[in-house]
Amino acid sequence: MTLLEVDGLRAGYGLVEVLFGIHLEVDVGELVVVLGANGSGKTTTLRAISGMIPASGEVRLDGRNVLGRRPDQLLAAGIAHVPQGRGTIASLSVEDNLRVGAWARKDQEVQADLGMWLDAFPRLGKRRDQLAGSMSGGEQQMLAIARAFMSRPRLLLLDEPSLGLAPLVTREVFNRLRDVTAGSDTAVLLVEQNANLALEFAARAYVLEAGLIVVSGAAGDLQGDEAIQKAYLGL
Repeated sequence: MTLLEVDGLRAGYGLVEVLFGIHLEVDVGELVVVLGANGSGKTTTLRAISGMIPASGEVRLDGRNVLGRRPDQLLAAGIAHVPQGRGTIASLSVEDNLRVGAWARKDQEVQADLGMWLDAFPRLGKRRDQLAGSMSGGEQQMLAIARAFMSRPRLLLLDEPSLGLAPLVTREVFNRLRDVTAGSDTAVLLVEQNANLALEFAARAYVLEAGLIVVSGAAGDLQGDEAIQKAYLGL
């Protein structure tokens, strides 16, 4: 079942257009990766979907066009965005950061979800009272992801989770991401520079070049296609 449909999406910054009518889809419970070189439009794609920058075209969530809504309205509709740089609140503890992620919820299950995500990311569970700003980059990335999940999103947009992290820590982050999304109703649209690692964990992939989707398909097919990797992924 399709959760997100992006159709003819165009976006940019001022007079500089970056995306030229891209099309992509994400199914319920699916992890999809967007790959491409620096400047290809990957981050712009997530920013346009999450309402951070003006865009045209259509962004349909459960069949409804949500393009043009503010980021807080999109969060209420079920779209959470973890941008580059993680953005944890350094002066708050791990637990309080997670509670911030649930600020818009009105249900009575926040405490239960808090315990669930502390268990899902054991490093966070051991540091629940520690200030976020005193943790390592990998731990802060885990916290940013867990905080986004505290809003109970239908769709998580995740921008460059491996940025600045050691390879072993990056793999741990991806393992945790796969574990917590497996069998759930939450879909993930992931932007990543580490193409091989992302293709290992994703179900499907899109490759952006100069603001256009040039290749798409099953992640395993792209990972095994040497011509595509050399032409578009720099591998």
